[in-house]
Amino acid sequence: MTQTHTPNPSLLNPSLRTRAATFGLADTEYDLLVSQLERHPNALEAAIVGAMWSEHCGYKNSRPLFSAFPTTGPQVLQGPGENAGVVDIGEGWGVAFKMESHNHPSAVEPVQGAATGVGGILRDIFAMGARPFAVLDSLRFGDPESPRTKFLVNGVVEGISHYGNAIGVPTVGGEVTFHPSYQENPLVNVMALGLLRHEDLAKGTMGEVGNVIVYVGSKTGRDGLGGAVFASADLSDASQADRPAVQVGDPFMEKLLLEATLEAIEAGVVAGVQDMGAAGLVSSTCEMAYRANLGITMNLDDVPTRETGMVPMELCLSESQERMILVPVPGREQELYDLLAKWELDVVQIGQVEEHHNYRLMWKGEVVCDLPVALLNEAPKYTREGVESEAIKAARERDLSSVPVPTDLGQVLLKLLSHPTIASKRPIFERYDQQVMTNTVVLPGAADAAVMRVKGSSMGVAATSDCNPRFVQLDPYVGAAAAVAEAARNLACVGATPLAITDNLNFGNPHRPEVYYQMQQAVQGIGDACRALNTPVTGGNVSLYNQYVEANPDGTQRTVAIHPTPTIGMVGVLPDISQRATLGLKGEGQMLYLLGELGDSIGASQYLETIHGLEAGQVPTLDLALEQKVIDGVLALIRAGLTDTAHDCAEGGLAVTLAEMAMAGSVGLHAELKHPDTRADALLFGEAHSRVVVAISTEQQAKAEALLTDLAVPFVRLGISGGESVTILLREQNVNLSVTLADLRDAYDNPLKAVLA
Repeated sequence: MTQTHTPNPSLLNPSLRTRAATFGLADTEYDLLVSQLERHPNALEAAIVGAMWSEHCGYKNSRPLFSAFPTTGPQVLQGPGENAGVVDIGEGWGVAFKMESHNHPSAVEPVQGAATGVGGILRDIFAMGARPFAVLDSLRFGDPESPRTKFLVNGVVEGISHYGNAIGVPTVGGEVTFHPSYQENPLVNVMALGLLRHEDLAKGTMGEVGNVIVYVGSKTGRDGLGGAVFASADLSDASQADRPAVQVGDPFMEKLLLEATLEAIEAGVVAGVQDMGAAGLVSSTCEMAYRANLGITMNLDDVPTRETGMVPMELCLSESQERMILVPVPGREQELYDLLAKWELDVVQIGQVEEHHNYRLMWKGEVVCDLPVALLNEAPKYTREGVESEAIKAARERDLSSVPVPTDLGQVLLKLLSHPTIASKRPIFERYDQQVMTNTVVLPGAADAAVMRVKGSSMGVAATSDCNPRFVQLDPYVGAAAAVAEAARNLACVGATPLAITDNLNFGNPHRPEVYYQMQQAVQGIGDACRALNTPVTGGNVSLYNQYVEANPDGTQRTVAIHPTPTIGMVGVLPDISQRATLGLKGEGQMLYLLGELGDSIGASQYLETIHGLEAGQVPTLDLALEQKVIDGVLALIRAGLTDTAHDCAEGGLAVTLAEMAMAGSVGLHAELKHPDTRADALLFGEAHSRVVVAISTEQQAKAEALLTDLAVPFVRLGISGGESVTILLREQNVNLSVTLADLRDAYDNPLKAVLA
């Protein structure tokens, strides 16, 4: 149910309510604000509350669901509530990591939308006292043949590469999905990781009464105005008019800001650090005050500007990039100013911490805003009634027994490999600097997760981002839980123990019962999977209203919502970086094993969608206990030195997995699948969970099988590597699939080249 109140009739003013709507406040929210203040807000105050109560900043439709998440554990140094989560990886080192979205900005201005998405998430990382050392991107686009999709893909890739390459942080991994639901509303989710010593962990707080508030970084302009509210509404044909809500980034300025902030934290001269992100100066300062349970007074006349005639509303809500708030340690202010001076950044004292618990802004000697800090940070919360879509339920329950098995399954394999969701992402990631900082050990495309070294240590850090939106569309609980499971499996495939997750919850309009149902189920699925796999949630981002309103020829409107996409970013640790695995076969004569079980269904598969045009059927059952066994088995094999080759089974099923391993290693293989009562396409292309293919030398077979048996990990002997083709035999189904490596590569390597031409 929705939060309600009884307003004082004497305070109701229809004209002011109407104006407040332009700031993103619903009538009921404006009435609630008036009731709490016992007066009408002025226009600036209404705009500030509108930004802080927006979904992007206030999480008013999603926060009530987060009680389903586990957020603590011995590995968690910092959980939700700060700029980023931090996990302990051992030897006094921690990894800060977080994922954020820049979906709406990228839809209207893909280059700057994506670029500033990278810049913003990097600031969240170094605000924690961590030096950023890796970026991953999770991207979703529409029809790859359409001019709009090509425009968006090229722009987003350019923006990510421009910012990451210029600032000197490698882009080491990610994922790309193409589906019509993202045609007008692409998703650009960016994850960043940073390394820090435990003693350098910083937090976004104000410290104590009397502390000064220091603005550091770029001057404030009018770019990004209204960005938080813009990101909390549906896209429409008028969204191009919101281009001013898209920020403009300067990675070279951010590099100076990064170095200056980290030096100040290491020198111990700051008590609090906060990035100016969504809602700009307002959100950063009032969030810091809220954490400290104190008030602040700021003088807007002192805010550095790069445009003339700027007014308080612009100064407060501009989302100009490359700006930070620092609160010096009392008595060490001059040390901070001297330290920052060499970086040639704007450094200005704009306010101080007060005891009054209000957010007070001065302009030309007058108080222009005076609002309780708690009011700004405690947006109204809504618990709605979720109802599953009958159309989706019918699709999930559809009987697939009449779907024919194609006669040429080799051609099916080639068609799947050429689908842009499965095809090689090399044309994208080769545009990114992957090895700057010289920490990248496993390059993009070489394994199921990125791996970075921790210099001066034998340890490594692994990271991945995962989500199968088709699974979540058909069954949001299982689909979201499966995203967590796949992320953990991918980390295990490189030899890393999964530690914790960050999430980016991308959904449509939560006011629609079917969308809210998806959110409820997905959050519960993530929470249950995280508990089962010991990967607590350390933070994340929510991006709602990812849908597009367009006109029908008859003048009516229709809404096109994205597939629900709860993207999971996960971090793991390799105790010894020399004990790692990649996905490519390492030579001929290796024995191939499937850890887990053969699939027996085509439900919810990429095969069913691509070949038969159906998004239907039951999502494969997820057994989290089996998932943990498979993860334990993969890690045990790698750490015992019994394999250095492992690859997760995901989109496209077992046949695609084997083909990818063969192409990566330039070695063919021969496999035989024995499952007489299962249809051939389910065995080859079904997408059952909890499955990994490993390659083991013949000399190590006995040891490997004994180890897996001791761990109670189910396994299937598949075949052996060698030759110039991928051959898969199914005797009971009278199937002999055989495709040359050359034909596989031709299908796999070229699709995204055309999109990025």
